[in-house]
Amino acid sequence: MATPDISIEFFPPKTPEGAEKLRTARQQLATLNPKYFSVTFGAGGSTQQGTLSTVLDIQAEGFQGAPHLSCVGATRDSIRAILRELHAHGIRRIVALRGDLPSGYGGAGELRYASDLVEFIRLETGDWFHIEVAAYPEMHPQARSPQDDLQNFARKVQAGANAAITQYFYNPDAYFQFLDNAARMGVDVPVVAGIMPITNYTQLMRFSEMCGAEIPRWIRLKLASFGDDSASIKAFGLDVVSSLCERLLAGGAPGLHFYSMNQAAATTAICRRLQGA
Repeated sequence: MATPDISIEFFPPKTPEGAEKLRTARQQLATLNPKYFSVTFGAGGSTQQGTLSTVLDIQAEGFQGAPHLSCVGATRDSIRAILRELHAHGIRRIVALRGDLPSGYGGAGELRYASDLVEFIRLETGDWFHIEVAAYPEMHPQARSPQDDLQNFARKVQAGANAAITQYFYNPDAYFQFLDNAARMGVDVPVVAGIMPITNYTQLMRFSEMCGAEIPRWIRLKLASFGDDSASIKAFGLDVVSSLCERLLAGGAPGLHFYSMNQAAATTAICRRLQGA
């Protein structure tokens, strides 16, 4: 199989030790020649400076960095200031999200939805930024219905998004059905498949509960059967996720976006298997 287009996501490290570990992981992942590295953005901007400094580290190493930008709890002025700073640093790609309200926040802010944020970015900066938005093959956990969720996605694209990255999933049919449904609504931007490597059963279940990602029953039962046998969990996870990626690429997925959790081993193993290495 030809080498697929990949991108890799990090979260901003909170300590100098975390930053050093991420730097090491990034050097290993760089051998996969990713299109870009993205960096998440905390609720209400709680890691805004960490996001920017991590992106600048990535740019200094010769790679494209894409900061996440969320609008929840933000003002137009605060978003405008961030956009100016990103522009001044020569950053050309943004992952634009609504984001989740942190505890203690009273309101949603001046830009309520990701579509509002995308529209604002375009009004302020024209075509300077390549804008990625989120897509949910298994429906956003707060959406009222699959149709509402699709309409929300369409609004983000109509507001000026260039492409989308999906929430992670393990059922490829959900992804292909989502693409078909979006196409019927006239939405035809590239939708890159979000991929979560499986390395830890408890962590995976916790994340999936929070974000509404479905873990198929057969995968859950198999992972549970391994107990604390982390080597078996990782080996099974490698097989499952590599097979998922192969099917997605064979079906025409334009790329894969790996949620790395700031680790290199699992993403590297999956990509090497896809490359036949």
